[in-house]
Amino acid sequence: MTSEKITDGIYPVLPLRDIVVYPHVVVPLFVGRDKSIAALDEAVANNKQVLLIAQTDSLIDTPYTGDLYKIGTLANILQLLKLPDGTVKILVEGIARAKVLDWTQSTSFFEAHAEILPEKNDRPDEIEVLTRSVSDQFENYVRLNKRIGPEVLVAVSQIKDPEKLADVIATHLALKLEQKQKLLEITSLAGRLETLFAEMEKEIGVLNVERKIRKRVKRQMEKSQREYYLNEQMKAIQKELGDSEDGGEMAELEAKIKKAGFPKDVKEKALGELKKLQ
Repeated sequence: MTSEKITDGIYPVLPLRDIVVYPHVVVPLFVGRDKSIAALDEAVANNKQVLLIAQTDSLIDTPYTGDLYKIGTLANILQLLKLPDGTVKILVEGIARAKVLDWTQSTSFFEAHAEILPEKNDRPDEIEVLTRSVSDQFENYVRLNKRIGPEVLVAVSQIKDPEKLADVIATHLALKLEQKQKLLEITSLAGRLETLFAEMEKEIGVLNVERKIRKRVKRQMEKSQREYYLNEQMKAIQKELGDSEDGGEMAELEAKIKKAGFPKDVKEKALGELKKLQ
């Protein structure tokens, strides 16, 4: 957590697409819209704090205040780099949940009067149990989700603060934007831990089904490959036999049977016996 004083106030707002930034988390962001860059310039010129709020619809190129959620994350700008193509890369650290009370009349960038939402550490007797359960569940989730590196699990296992643990784990879950926003809006620590556990349980169920499907498909592919290999071997063996002297004799016998004028049933029986001999 930053040592900066966190108070209610007026902050420049940075709308985000397809991402929710949580407190206690450091993330890089690429910014390209003019109003967003202007908001960053305002933040840098003052206390380097910006309010990060997700858009309700990521497809909107030019959002209005009604296209933004009411709750976001107040963040410190740790680094800012202006790129040659006119976009800006920033590194931000979320420091607190914040709720928009009203919007200012600024037209060059989004700006809002926001209040800091304090963490509600209710049900303290349950926090330790919930924290341990969420940590164990996240370990199971990482074991099944190959898109998360083992180094993430190592880093998470070293977090002792339950509030930070909940926000860091939420960052790594493959959830829809609405689900991530829901987790951001839960100010009760116990409630957030419970929701995290439930979401991971659902995701683990999905990952288990995916793993079973992958195994079944792999077995079917291996069976098909094995059958193809054996068929190719049979063709090679038959070719070798067909090119041999015995193969020539078999062909000669087959021709003689067909020309002998046998009745149909006798000819079929003779050809069947010849096939067995081959």
